Amino acid sequence: MTKKTWDIYAPVYELAMRPERRTYQYLYDRIRTVIRGKEALEIATGPGLLARHVASAAARMIATDYSEKMIAEAKKREYPDNLSFEVADATELPYGNDAFDAVLIANALHVMPTPEKALREIDRVLRPGGVLIAPNFVNHKTGFGGRFWSGVLKLAGIRFERQWTGEEYLNWLDANGWRVVFSKKLSARIAMMYAECERKMER
Repeated sequence: MTKKTWDIYAPVYELAMRPERRTYQYLYDRIRTVIRGKEALEIATGPGLLARHVASAAARMIATDYSEKMIAEAKKREYPDNLSFEVADATELPYGNDAFDAVLIANALHVMPTPEKALREIDRVLRPGGVLIAPNFVNHKTGFGGRFWSGVLKLAGIRFERQWTGEEYLNWLDANGWRVVFSKKLSARIAMMYAECERKMER
């Protein structure tokens, strides 16, 4: 999937997320608690929906996306003074080592051809003792809803590179060096597995 695909959907992405308000409210409330007082980075922010709802709890937050038009959409809306939006590639972040206390990446790892590269970059920019918050769509092929919406997105040009079950996703995080310290499966049009992680071995 290319930047052009996300650029095309930038103006309507947030509208498409509105039916999931209940699920996302849980994310907002939980994440605000986890990042309170921390310096946080969000990867793959899209039009900034998650960042706008949680950033005020952080000491400082940078929200990034590799789509210029997604970031342009994010900047059109009101957002907290401690939040900034920047264009950045998840697999080649323009930040120094140990730059953040918390990194968020929501519903993005499954659409990346090499999500392991993103995890390595997260490991690099996250400070010792930091937290990775990585909710992700799962069970794309399970149940009518998952199959239906996965099919709709595929027709729209959004391809799922990885199609994990919830358990497979948590195991994948573990296999790539991240200990899941809290997880919760959330109901949505496509089910979501919320995960908070710490490094299995600190540098």
